[in-house]
Amino acid sequence: MKRVDDFRLQFGRQELVPIVIGGMGVDISTAELALEVARLGGIGHISDAMVQTVSDRRFDTKFVSGKLKQYKTNAANSDKSNVHFNLAVLEEATRYHVGRTMEAKRGDGMIFINCMEKLTMNAPRETLRMRLSAALDAGIDGITLSAGLHLGSFALIEDHPRFRDARLGIIVSSPRALAMFLRKNARLQRLPDYIVVEGPLAGGHLGFGIDDWAKYDLAILVGEVLTYLKAEHLDIPVIAAGGIFTGSDAAAFLEQGAAAVQVATRFTVTQECGLPDKIKQEYFKADESDIEVNTISPTGYPMRMLKGSPGIGAGIRPNCEAYGYLLDANGRCAYIDAYNREVELHPTAKKVKVMDKTCLCTHMRNFDIWTCGHTAYRLKDTTLLAPDGSYQVLSAEHVFHDYQFSVDQKIVLPPPAPEPAG
Repeated sequence: MKRVDDFRLQFGRQELVPIVIGGMGVDISTAELALEVARLGGIGHISDAMVQTVSDRRFDTKFVSGKLKQYKTNAANSDKSNVHFNLAVLEEATRYHVGRTMEAKRGDGMIFINCMEKLTMNAPRETLRMRLSAALDAGIDGITLSAGLHLGSFALIEDHPRFRDARLGIIVSSPRALAMFLRKNARLQRLPDYIVVEGPLAGGHLGFGIDDWAKYDLAILVGEVLTYLKAEHLDIPVIAAGGIFTGSDAAAFLEQGAAAVQVATRFTVTQECGLPDKIKQEYFKADESDIEVNTISPTGYPMRMLKGSPGIGAGIRPNCEAYGYLLDANGRCAYIDAYNREVELHPTAKKVKVMDKTCLCTHMRNFDIWTCGHTAYRLKDTTLLAPDGSYQVLSAEHVFHDYQFSVDQKIVLPPPAPEPAG
């Protein structure tokens, strides 16, 4: 069997190692992780999920506290329609996050940003246009459009000077979704530069129904998209994503005709990942029975996560005045409705439990929703167990090279960590 390193992803004249690290928010796929992958010759993603929060954490800005101060008198009000993002502040935060990352970039790889359509932010078109434009202004190599069909997203930036320069890609889970996108954008005469085909075993939000995701298979989906592109005489690189755990898994998709693979779960337990170390240990310890697909996301999409995520069932008051990233164009969010229902049902309770939805903004910001791919239960097999019962956290370079060079479904374990001095 061939290795991943026997293949290259071709973007124009640029050749890359065909390994893409998926965009994990909020700041789980950090700038440090993306920079390391770019140094190694692949493609690393950062995420623009809750970018003002990320900027505050990384650059000591005060964007969130400023928004909260402006709207704090509305905190007890269930009507959030007047809680808006300042577009200039949103632009500044995006430029901080993207610009500083691109300034630090080294190596022959690329850095993309993952942009979720479902971050509607109480003004879907205006905020999405600003996020896309600001990322292009700040020099991002490419943008991956996720969490939605993005039928109108290309049109939002068609007048940007980098519209035909930067790499623009979409995530789909079927040839039908791809065909819809291409038909909608035909007038722009601007095809996607790549297509990520995400299967049912991916982490986080899924492009499948809660009752039917298990009926699908990534290899079949990739084959259907490749067949569709060939029939339409379109030469667009296809990137397979979701459940690709070993280098051998990846090489099989490349031999099938995929131009690259997108992986993420194995990088959640690397030193460069933004998850706190104690949560990385939860990922290592997880068994297959600890992983579930549920419908607690206010976006309406099913999500895969660890059952032990503290954000499941936590009935905190909605924090839209500080965050509010999932407010729709009318200032509504499914969690607000669920929270208000429980408060009404339990008027004397000091704290309510909300099981069917979660305040995704707050809990993702606090790393309390532990999203993961289906194969997360295998992470313990990729590392060493220390005498104290903890698992050794890996370097992104080690995991990247294991994907790049391994064969025969083998996973190379890391060298033992040095003993602490003294």
